[in-house]
Amino acid sequence: METKGITVYCASSSSVGDSYFEAARRLGELIARRGLPLITGAGNMGLMGAVCDAAAAAGGVTVGVIPRFMVERGWHHTGLSRLIVTDGMHSRKETMASMARGVIALPGGIGTFEELLEIITWRQLGLYDGNIVVFNVDGYYDNLLAMLDTAVERGFMKPDHRRLWSVAIDADSAVEMAVAHPDPLNLTPKF
Repeated sequence: METKGITVYCASSSSVGDSYFEAARRLGELIARRGLPLITGAGNMGLMGAVCDAAAAAGGVTVGVIPRFMVERGWHHTGLSRLIVTDGMHSRKETMASMARGVIALPGGIGTFEELLEIITWRQLGLYDGNIVVFNVDGYYDNLLAMLDTAVERGFMKPDHRRLWSVAIDADSAVEMAVAHPDPLNLTPKF
């Protein structure tokens, strides 16, 4: 078993369509079958709960990283292999990134958007060197990807910045892209 795993960012909401839950369960199962630890934000509901439950059911190691205030509110998954409690959101994200050889963003809300865009920024700045995969289930991320293209087209990002992430439309591709040898990027901006 490898030490570094796959960090998955995703929704904690349970009021999303079945196709998103199916994608999350398939993703958790595939990560477990690869013998890789699954790292999540340790939530017990929504896609976060589904990806963890599927990985555990397939015999995988599940690691949850969650701020203390969320544990105090009872939002944490109690069936994980390991629970890491942090002092706050920033240390949570830093811990999740440090444990990851690759990151996959399933659909999610504002928290998932924030995590995804921050890890893309960290890769651009050389603070994270693993792969980043946008798992575009049912075209969920089409508008965000279009916004990133607009940023490139209007000069706010360089064309090479599109290499900071990959886009997958199924779980198998998402896992393969996450574990592939990372493209050595030299994109650090010159200020």
